[in-house]
Amino acid sequence: MNSIKKILVTGGAGFIGSALIRHIISSSNHSVINVDKLTYSGNLQSLESIIESNNYFFEKIDICNEQNLNKIFKKYQPDIVIHLAAESHVDRSIDSPNEFIQTNIVGTYNLLQESKNYWQSLKDISKKNFRFLHVSTDEVFGNLEGKFDLFSEDTSYDPSSPYSASKASADHLVRAWHRTYNLPVLITNCSNNYGPCQFPEKLIPHIILNALKGNNLPVYGNGKQIRDWLFVNDHVLALMKVAIDGVIGETYNIGGNNEIQNIEVVKMICNILDELVPHKLNGLGSFTDLIEFVEDRPGHDQRYAINSNKIKNQLNWSPKESFESGIRKTIHWYLDNKKWSENIENGNYQLGRLGLNFE
Repeated sequence: MNSIKKILVTGGAGFIGSALIRHIISSSNHSVINVDKLTYSGNLQSLESIIESNNYFFEKIDICNEQNLNKIFKKYQPDIVIHLAAESHVDRSIDSPNEFIQTNIVGTYNLLQESKNYWQSLKDISKKNFRFLHVSTDEVFGNLEGKFDLFSEDTSYDPSSPYSASKASADHLVRAWHRTYNLPVLITNCSNNYGPCQFPEKLIPHIILNALKGNNLPVYGNGKQIRDWLFVNDHVLALMKVAIDGVIGETYNIGGNNEIQNIEVVKMICNILDELVPHKLNGLGSFTDLIEFVEDRPGHDQRYAINSNKIKNQLNWSPKESFESGIRKTIHWYLDNKKWSENIENGNYQLGRLGLNFE
């Protein structure tokens, strides 16, 4: 493959998408076309460090709009599509599943169609080298019952929420476009991401920012749900490995090798904040005093865990960050970038969790 690529990233103003674009622009000569609808969680502020780059282009586009997508492919003629645009919050999918059906299923279908038509129009080496990488989640696999079982690339799908069902549907569409039309696709299924610039409805930034405000820290159920945590910078390195070197038609699981109960994640954050910002305690013995157990959400899976041996053995990728090192970097980032979260809070989002009456 040619060394310099034009990479179209959908959802590039989101958490993972912005991290991916920052990495590509700052560490390579590839150019990036960021296609994003800029919904509530899309934030161009996350791209300020690279926004002036001559290799970066932004288009405010809804992937559910076929005509606009067609114009983007004709204008930029990408070599690689990395599809990250998705509604991704389980709580929101329970309250408003329609948006997840539209974006995650219909949007993926539109992108596949436009990619297929564009790819079929290419000639020779350009057609041979074109790739479509679909970024999915481990939640499509459902719940792991045992303590030692791991999700592999061959695990059967068993989604539990409207979110995971919509992502599972998208995965099936991608595979169907490969098998039916020979579209050169790749799929990744990743574990829970965390890191800088994550929208604060997700667990880790939600806990950090609420703790700093002295708000209650809501933990679903008994907090013993287990997740495999993946630092976002490790994830984007894996995505580039797959996009450039992955085998067409293959799926790669991407995990952080960090299985931790949600309650332990919350306590670890609190303990680090006790150390870094003791002046914020306001009479509390510890930020852990703010923890409040709340009613569990419907269909809450107990455990997710990823077997990443395939990407490790075939593409020489493994996570660099332990959870301990990654969570410290994450907390420091939120402490050092208060303006980023303040701008979100000054908008429509006020650090609440859907279905809960927390401020």
